[in-house]
Amino acid sequence: MSAAVPSLDYLRGFGNEHVSEAVAGALPQGRNSPQRAPLGLYPEQISGTAFTQPRAVNRRTWAYRILPSAKHPPFGRISNGLLRSAPFRDVEPDPNRLRWDPPPLPAAGTDFVDGLWTIGGNGDTLSHAGIGIHWYAASASMTDRYFVDADGELLIVPQAGSLLLRTELGVLHVTPGEFAVIPRGIRFRVDLPDSAARGYICENYGASFTLPERGPIGANGLANERDFLVPVAAYEEGPRSAQVVEKFGGNLWAADYDHSPLDVVGWHGDYVPYKYDLANFMVIGTISFDHPDPSIFTVLTSPTDSPGLANADFVAFAPRWLVGEDTFRPPWFHRNIMSEFMGLVSGVYDAKAEGFLPGGGSLHNSFSSHGPDAETFERASTAELVPQKVDDTLAFMFETRWPVVPTRAAMDAPHRQQGYDDVWRGLVPRFGTGG
Repeated sequence: MSAAVPSLDYLRGFGNEHVSEAVAGALPQGRNSPQRAPLGLYPEQISGTAFTQPRAVNRRTWAYRILPSAKHPPFGRISNGLLRSAPFRDVEPDPNRLRWDPPPLPAAGTDFVDGLWTIGGNGDTLSHAGIGIHWYAASASMTDRYFVDADGELLIVPQAGSLLLRTELGVLHVTPGEFAVIPRGIRFRVDLPDSAARGYICENYGASFTLPERGPIGANGLANERDFLVPVAAYEEGPRSAQVVEKFGGNLWAADYDHSPLDVVGWHGDYVPYKYDLANFMVIGTISFDHPDPSIFTVLTSPTDSPGLANADFVAFAPRWLVGEDTFRPPWFHRNIMSEFMGLVSGVYDAKAEGFLPGGGSLHNSFSSHGPDAETFERASTAELVPQKVDDTLAFMFETRWPVVPTRAAMDAPHRQQGYDDVWRGLVPRFGTGG
C-alpha cells in the first residue's frame, strides 16, 4: 500500500526552541498552561530529559492537543516478533567478525512494526544505557496503527524506499541518503510512498543524540545545525479505531484507542523529531599525508559521563576527495576498543572489494581484527596517488563503547555470510620482499 507524499514545510535548526501551529491561534501567549488553553485544546508537556538537567541538555516540548494523551485504555502484551531488546542474552558474546547480506523484503501486508528484526545490541533498557541495532523491512503502510518507543530514541537510516513518518509533532518525508530521529516517547506511524522499504535503526537507550564537539576543527565543518529539518505541526482529528503499540521494558504492548494519538494542533519546544540529508555533511580529511581516525566522520553522538567515550556514535562515510600523499588511503588494519556495526546505503565501500552489499551489514566487536581484504590491500598499496573522488557511495557505522551481543535470529539467519573470514585469507607474508 503506497502513500502520497504531501507538500511539506520544515523548520530549520538542531536543538532549537521551535514554534509551530497547524491552526492559527492554537498556542497560548505568555503562559504554557493557562487556565483555559486556546481553541478548547489541552496543554501537555513532553519531557525528554530530567527536569533539573542543565539548560544546555534539557529538552521538552509543550503540545496543545485535541485530547490529552492520558485518555486511553490499558495496554496488554503482544508478540515481540523478531524484535529483541537489552539486555541481550540469546547467545554468548561472540568475538568473531560477522557479516550479513541484505535481509529479504517481507511478505505482502507487513508494516514497519511487524517488519522490525533485531541484529543485536548492548546495555540495559531499564538503566538507559546501550543500544539496539535493527533492520526494518516493510511492504505496507501502518493503517490506523501507531508506534511509540519508551525504551529509546530511534535513529532511522533508509536504504531502499522512502518513509513518510507521521509523528505527533508533524510529518517527515525521509529518503535514502537522509536519516531521521524520533525521540523516545513520541508517537508516530509509518506510511510507504513506495511499494516497499528497507533500512537500519539504531535504538539509543542512552543520552539523546547530539552534535559532537568540533574541538580544533573550529566553528565550521561536520554537520551544521541549520541543515537539520524539523516538521511543522499537523494533526489527525475525529473518532476512529486505532491500535497504539508501545515498546516498554524491552517488550511490545498494545492498546486500542478510539482516536488518533497524532492530535497535536500546535506545539513549541526543542524535544522534536528531525531529519538530515547526509549530502550536507561537510567532510573533514587529510590534505597532506596519513589517515585520520574515523571520528572525523561523526554526525551525531550519544555521550556518557566519561568525556569522549560515547554510548553511541553515528558515523557516515559520504562522498569525498582523497588527496593524501604517500598514504594507504582505505581504512588500515585495526583493532578498536569501540565496537562497530557498519551498513551500506548505496554504492561500494572502499575497504572491501566484494561481498559487502547495499542493505547488508557487518559487525566488528571490541578488539576484533579487521580492515581491507587482500584485493583492496594490494590495489591500495600500489595505486598511483592522484587526487581521487570517492563518489556514488554512502556507508555508515553505529559505533558503541560496549561489545554488541548478536541475537539468535541474527546468528542463524540464512543471509549471514558463513565464509566472511575468507576475505582475509589471501593475505600472505611479505616480510623481506621489499614491500
